[in-house]
Amino acid sequence: MKKLILATAVAAGLGVGTTQSAMAERIALVISTLNNPFFVTLQEGAEKKAEELGHELIVLDSGNDPARELSNIEDALSRDIDLLLVNPTDSDAIGSGVRTANARDVPVITLDRSANSGTIVSHIASDNVAGGELAAEFIIERLGGEGQVVQLEGVPGASATRDRGEGFMAGIEGETGIELVATQPANFNRSEGLDVMENLLQAHDGIDAVFAQNDEMALGAQRALQAGGLDEVVLVGFDGTDDGIEAVKDGKMAATIAQQPARIGELGVATADRLFNGESVESSIPVPLQLITQE
Repeated sequence: MKKLILATAVAAGLGVGTTQSAMAERIALVISTLNNPFFVTLQEGAEKKAEELGHELIVLDSGNDPARELSNIEDALSRDIDLLLVNPTDSDAIGSGVRTANARDVPVITLDRSANSGTIVSHIASDNVAGGELAAEFIIERLGGEGQVVQLEGVPGASATRDRGEGFMAGIEGETGIELVATQPANFNRSEGLDVMENLLQAHDGIDAVFAQNDEMALGAQRALQAGGLDEVVLVGFDGTDDGIEAVKDGKMAATIAQQPARIGELGVATADRLFNGESVESSIPVPLQLITQE
């Protein structure tokens, strides 16, 4: 039976497990940040599947820094990995790292966010455009087709930011009673979601709904809305994290568009395993979304 090596790199450095098997294929997972519950869950899904299939997994945290991400990829490649799983910090910036892996003949699979250049074997993600549209449809229905809306965007340049925004804008387009009064980045970060929402509330009166492109920003926005006595504002997040779903249950958020981060991580390793076995894989593997409300 194959055993697993698990090495996780965080800001403090590398922690390496003590068991090893020469039989295991070596996979690196370079992840955008582990300072976000969504990506922690994605990592856990990948770890579980790697242990199940008997592969060695190295996890490297990029801390939302493209330069550190490239360094992590170079570090992983120096360890003679057999495949690179990457959750990009930025869909443009990741191209350099992907091309570096391509030059070493190491297959690359992207998770949750895509790469705009380089050769990718497969991309595994939710349909973020459809998720943005789903958020728009829910808000329009809850507002009865009339109201002022703001959008909190994720990290500029990330495909998830672009796609969720595209879907949301397409969803409200043509709705003459819906006015998008502001759309501003808060970088998928809870504290930035709070700060940006506070500024938007000072700049705009009568906000009726907020679409935050992830639950972390939504939870930050919720604190600002609560402090302002605006609990009636329709607040919709994205990801379906444990904290996000709990906030929906408690009535602090109206809804969240739930992804399956653990499933994305699992599918990444499972797809790698198929490649190791000489099987063909799909160039795009969608993971279903679900609208979570109190109802």
